[in-house]
Amino acid sequence: MPAPLDVGKLGYGGVPMSRRHESNVPGEFPPHVPLTDYYEQPADRQDYVQDLFDKSAHHYDTVEKIFLNGGVHYRRLSLKFNGLKPGMKVLDVAVGTAAVSMGAVKIVGPEGRVVGVDPNRSMLREARKKVDIPLARGVAQALPFRSDYFDFVTMGIALRHVSDLKAAFSEYCRVLKPGGTVWILESHVPRKGIGHSLTKFLWAKAIPGLTYVATRSRDAKELMDYYWDTIDQCVEPEKVVEAMRAGGFESARSKLVVPGMFCEYIGKKAE
Repeated sequence: MPAPLDVGKLGYGGVPMSRRHESNVPGEFPPHVPLTDYYEQPADRQDYVQDLFDKSAHHYDTVEKIFLNGGVHYRRLSLKFNGLKPGMKVLDVAVGTAAVSMGAVKIVGPEGRVVGVDPNRSMLREARKKVDIPLARGVAQALPFRSDYFDFVTMGIALRHVSDLKAAFSEYCRVLKPGGTVWILESHVPRKGIGHSLTKFLWAKAIPGLTYVATRSRDAKELMDYYWDTIDQCVEPEKVVEAMRAGGFESARSKLVVPGMFCEYIGKKAE
């Protein structure tokens, strides 16, 4: 069994996260247009998101429970299908409540390693309840880890919260070993027709309503309201794939998993 991982030895020498944090102003590849119903200026977005997660982190698993934790099981199966194996090193970005990390830990086994990173302290506390892995505070656009270390970089339902897609993918590519894989699970919204209408009803009405009934928390409901608007306004999958390639991934593709629910993005760093 490997010795416990000292996350500090993988990082930037203890530089505070705030000094590594990129500008809050959207860059060349923003994930969605500014949502000014929630914050006034684009530069306010990151502070708004962090505050919202701080207030609702302890309710975050409610949606998974509504769906009988099916998303947790799917994440594990998809990681295995896309090449995650025993003994590998995994970085789970935006670890959240460890829905991806839990599956990754089971796959890589005692000879492997899973590390979680998240910008939000409250979400890190929730992750600690689920998995016994090294956790660090950091953002996707400026990861606190050295280059060419991980075999896999994962991210589950959080790509819309980065400030710039190209910057995030550049960092994912940097920390991966040559030949390493990035795997991202993200929500999917059909762009028109009955598919869009049904998806909107589910994510904009039913899920926020069920979340409020289950938690009695207006903050948790607001998180789900914001969730819908970010996925509805998210750039097209083709734009995400373009950002992956611009960030350095030689091989990049999107895959529709369940229309109106989930899609995946998979990329490979050149050997």
